[in-house]
Formats: sequence, structure tokens, C-alpha cells
Amino acid sequence: MRIAVLDDYQDVARDYADWDSLPAEVAFFHETSTDHDELVRRLEPFDVIAAMRERTPFPRALLEALPNLKLLVTTGMKNASIDMAAAAELGVTVSGTRGGSWQATAELTWGLILAVTRDIPAHDRSVREGGWQRGVGVELAGRTLGVLGLGRLGSQVATVGLALGMEVIAWSENLTEQAAAEVGALRVDKDRLFRDSDVLTIHTVLSKRTRGLVGADELALMRPTAYLINTSRGPIVDEPALRETLREGRIAGAGVDVFGRDPLPADDPWREVPNAVLTPHIGYVTTGTYEAFYAETVEDVRAYLDGSPIRVLNG
Repeated sequence: MRIAVLDDYQDVARDYADWDSLPAEVAFFHETSTDHDELVRRLEPFDVIAAMRERTPFPRALLEALPNLKLLVTTGMKNASIDMAAAAELGVTVSGTRGGSWQATAELTWGLILAVTRDIPAHDRSVREGGWQRGVGVELAGRTLGVLGLGRLGSQVATVGLALGMEVIAWSENLTEQAAAEVGALRVDKDRLFRDSDVLTIHTVLSKRTRGLVGADELALMRPTAYLINTSRGPIVDEPALRETLREGRIAGAGVDVFGRDPLPADDPWREVPNAVLTPHIGYVTTGTYEAFYAETVEDVRAYLDGSPIRVLNG
């Protein structure tokens, strides 16, 4: 039995689970590839593949080219980049993991909000380069936090905003006034969310309905003093439109943890965008989350080898 652990960017996966407890040879891959032929060459020998979230897509064409594959484990209980129907047709079991803390992403959201509204990266750089204060930050108390998607994660972000003395407004297609009120937020329509938010943060899942949900028209409604935060999924936002908005100074700034391409190519236009704090999709990259993800991956493999697969996503 051979197991491939993919996209272990930081070379830490072996430290977060007891891989030696499995009767298998385990190989860890640290570099991502999206090239079909390269992935086939790399993965063809393996019986089991452990994927980290949606870093490596598994469309039908790739699954068909991996005849030895029997089990595909993904961290999390959803993975839009795996063709679940094709995997089932090909006899590949797909299992997930339930562990991991959604609160980690809520915490990073506030890290980005504070970083961009107080220009923390630039102040840090100024001190290191021999300078001192530069620019004037924005206090959050008394300002309006807009939450696009007031689910479990969005509600946590809203709660912190309330604690800081912010007014909280929210919108999503299915959000009710009562559900918003239970969090302490006011349910508004979509246009008002963009018009009235001093800080607008995105916490909705990526789907056909939400892809491109935040486009040029929505960005045009925002105040020139407003900030946009995205720790959800890159394609929810029209990225070229957001980059143009930032370059032209039509909003004050953005904090972005997620992108249409992950990891970003070296020459990606995001790397040259002003007025933005960029992080490399680290919303869930914490010790607690990795401990849960990788330990449950080992559990999934062991259960499959025992003949009783668990947390099956395509059964």
C-alpha cells in the first residue's frame, strides 16, 4: 500500500499524525502541480491520496488516469474540486475529515481587518527600515461592519465587531431578519450592505450562485473610505474588478487571503496591487486544524483498510 500526502507546503504533515501506524509507505509532496501529465506521473503508483482541501483538483480526466487509486481522502467534509460522481463510477472511495476549527478563519479575518485599517504591515516595514510613523489609521468603534454571509463563521466575526463597538449589518440570499437579530445584526438588502459598510467581510461558500457575487457594480457602491475583506474563496469576488478598484483608489483598501489561483504564480498581478494586505490562504492553517485534519486522515485510511470506510462523501 502506497499513500501520497499532497500539498504539504510547509513540510509539517508528518508531524501532525501517526503515519507509522499504517501498514503503508507514505510519501509527502510539498510542491503543487496543476499540470495533468505531471500529476499522472507523480500519482499513478499510489493506492491512497490524501488531499489538503482544494489545493489539487481531481477532475474526471485525472481520476481516470490513476488506475491504482482506491481511496481519496480530503480534509474537510466538502471539496468542490473533486468530481465525486466520477470517483464513484471508477470505484474510488472519497472520505473527508470533520475536524478543524472554523474559528481560525474568523480570527484571521480580524487580523486582516486590523492590519489593513491600521496599515500595520507598512508601519512594521517603516520601523525596520529606520523610519517611524507613517499615515493615520482608522478606529473601528462606531463604524459599520458589513457581513456578507451570516452563518457560523460570519456570526463569530460579527460578535467580535459588536464587542469592538461597531454596528453590524448583514445580507445573504436566505438570511432572515430574525436570524440576523439573534446575532445582534441588522438584515439589509445587498445594495445597502455595500453602500453602508465601512468594513465589508465575506463569509459565504463558493457555488454557482455565489461565483462572481461581488463584481464591479457592487464594488462601485462602496465608499472610498471602505475596506473589503475576503477569507472565503477567491472566485466569489471578480478579482480583476477588485484590483482595478484598488489601483484607482475607489476604496481605501482590502485584506485578501484567498485567490482564484492557489498558490499565486510568481508574476500574478495580485502581487503588485496597492492598498492591500495579502496572506497565502492561511485562514485554516493553524496547529489545531492541522492536528485534526491529518489525524482524521489517518483514521480514514485505517478504516478503509479494515474494510469499513468512514466519513464517505461519495457513497
